[in-house]
Amino acid sequence: MCSVNFRRRSLKNDMFLFLIIVQVGLHTVEGVWPLPQSFISSIERYPLNPRDFYFCYRGRSTAQEGCSVLDAAFKRYFSLIFPDYTSGSGKLRFNEDKPFTVKISVDSRLCERYPNEDSSERYNLSVSTGQASLNAETVWGALRGLETFSQLVYRDDFGSYFVNKTDIKDFPRFQFRGILLDTSRHYLPVQAILKTLDAMAYSKFNVFHWHIVDDPSFPYQSRTFPDLSSKGAFHPMTHIYTQSDVRRVISYARMWGIRVIPEFDSPGHTKSWGKGQSDLLTPCYRRGIPSGTFGPVNPTLASTYQFMASLFKEVSSVFPDSFFHLGGDEVDFSCWRSNPYIREFMQKMGFGADFAKLQALYIEKIVKITSALNKTSIVWQDVFDYKERRSSLSVVEVWKQGCYLCEVRRVVKAGLRVILASPWYLDQPGPTHNWARYYNVWPLAFMGSEEQKRLVIGGEVCMWGEYVDATNLSPRLWPRASAAAERLWSDEKQTSSVEKALPRLQDFRCELLRRGIQAEPLNVGHCRHEYREA
Repeated sequence: MCSVNFRRRSLKNDMFLFLIIVQVGLHTVEGVWPLPQSFISSIERYPLNPRDFYFCYRGRSTAQEGCSVLDAAFKRYFSLIFPDYTSGSGKLRFNEDKPFTVKISVDSRLCERYPNEDSSERYNLSVSTGQASLNAETVWGALRGLETFSQLVYRDDFGSYFVNKTDIKDFPRFQFRGILLDTSRHYLPVQAILKTLDAMAYSKFNVFHWHIVDDPSFPYQSRTFPDLSSKGAFHPMTHIYTQSDVRRVISYARMWGIRVIPEFDSPGHTKSWGKGQSDLLTPCYRRGIPSGTFGPVNPTLASTYQFMASLFKEVSSVFPDSFFHLGGDEVDFSCWRSNPYIREFMQKMGFGADFAKLQALYIEKIVKITSALNKTSIVWQDVFDYKERRSSLSVVEVWKQGCYLCEVRRVVKAGLRVILASPWYLDQPGPTHNWARYYNVWPLAFMGSEEQKRLVIGGEVCMWGEYVDATNLSPRLWPRASAAAERLWSDEKQTSSVEKALPRLQDFRCELLRRGIQAEPLNVGHCRHEYREA
């Protein structure tokens, strides 16, 4: 329990204090990103001394000392708030009378579990004389509140730390706010993934969509099918993710309140799979004889589904999240069309020459496998567009360009949930000042009922790997991805001005640099703390 007595501080300009009330974007509040739903700030400020700064669990909080997520967060955020302070920075004292204490109260007892699709991230934060009070429904909301508090702390020209009197009520607009990383086209070292998770948490992203395998390589090391990586990875020793690596990423993400959703895309994008699993891919034919090349997964063989069931059972035991991305995009039907055995199967099934029906059959069986493992399947929009067997689908990710809101409307009218990715493909290089393009996205700007719009559960930034590896991942992502982060977190009406958002994003970009994230500059200028290699 916290029982802290504080001395009153008086400022010479107390009588001239005035409140600046900011209801999400009516005035810019530099350094807070994404903008909270409700923000009330004052010019009254309080000095912070790292030697006399403490985190404390309130007595009524269900989370107490020993809650690993918050205990670790306190240490982490102490270093983020006071980056130049080293003496005693690892010593966090609880329940002591000290000049400034951040008091944490959490309602839910679920401290040691993983974040999920229903996890609340709502929090209230109040900063006053000698203390900050942070109340949240869950530890995940407390993490978001700690991030906001860390951004409220600033330094003057003499290096002294301050925080202003503030009241915040905040929650995310969308529950699903993701970043996709592609680790097949270029292998990303584990450390690069962990660094991305750091930056995601700073922007309040909460889902890491791990597109872990694809045509070029199969870096996931399977216990059940070790040949998949030993034969399908770029290198069987140096360019793989061991079970230990995967557990490390998932555990690290959990401490930031980030879900990890794996994607094993099929039946297309599977060339690397065939190197370690015989008879999985479809043999292609030319002029009636095998050409020696292979196409998508062969959907006509019972062995295909036995293999998928075994692989997915393993993957489901490794990745604790309830969501599982099955892919289903960009399937080239030409190999299926060339194979006489596939065509014979099509005729028996009454599909004629409609290969979309064949893929729909395959996806339906794969969805049943994942459903039996208590997983919710996500598929790319291609699967929905085939107009076959939609009843088995649950979550559709819209990724194609053009009228993507037209597609969103079609999906929600069918009663399915939507993740929007189309406007947030950041893998192609571009000037950083085009962040406004990703900011000026209105995910719900389509004709539909409120019930239908609630089916849009969020969106994600996609970082495909054709031209991206660890050398350019961070500057290509940040701070452009942060523009999408604010769109997915903050109130749309109050964050509609690019001009008002720019000063905050510039400050936030400098904050990313100070925290060791190689974020590109937005324009001419400088940061007080330029990027330094850790």
